[in-house]
Amino acid sequence: MSSQVLLKSLFEYKAWANDTLYRAMLDIGDENSPSYRTALSTLNHAHIVDRIFMAHLEGRSHSYSTNEPDDVPAADRLFSDVRETDAWYIGYMRNVTPEELSEMVAFQFTDGKPGRMSREEMLAHVITHGGYHRGEVGRLLPQVSDAASGDVFAGFLHRTDPSRRNFESK
Repeated sequence: MSSQVLLKSLFEYKAWANDTLYRAMLDIGDENSPSYRTALSTLNHAHIVDRIFMAHLEGRSHSYSTNEPDDVPAADRLFSDVRETDAWYIGYMRNVTPEELSEMVAFQFTDGKPGRMSREEMLAHVITHGGYHRGEVGRLLPQVSDAASGDVFAGFLHRTDPSRRNFESK
């Protein structure tokens, strides 16, 4: 399996995991709860990082001066924006070439310091960063623990392709 095929699958998984967690959070809907607000802030941070790296991948500047803003959108707006961003990454993975994945890209972090990563490294960062913060939210909000604990790649693969469970082991 190529890294491109793996990354595409991981971005599909990320979109699925985000959607599962966000649906659980919308069911709670308690935006006045301090834990819920902290969870939204955490997910907003993860989304902003996704958007910043999207700009780096597109070779354009972005408008973020921080990846931890004080202003957090309402849950439904944030989750709509996240779905849009997830769809962008899935589309990007459909069209990027192996040569482009290995290309090194220079950019500037929000702290003003320069950075340099391959496109493949940036994509891996977006995947792992999001997973870390979804897990953090699962710890903050016990009400979404089922959605957060189901957030595993193997679980996604078996849910989306049940034939992976229908074979004889040796």
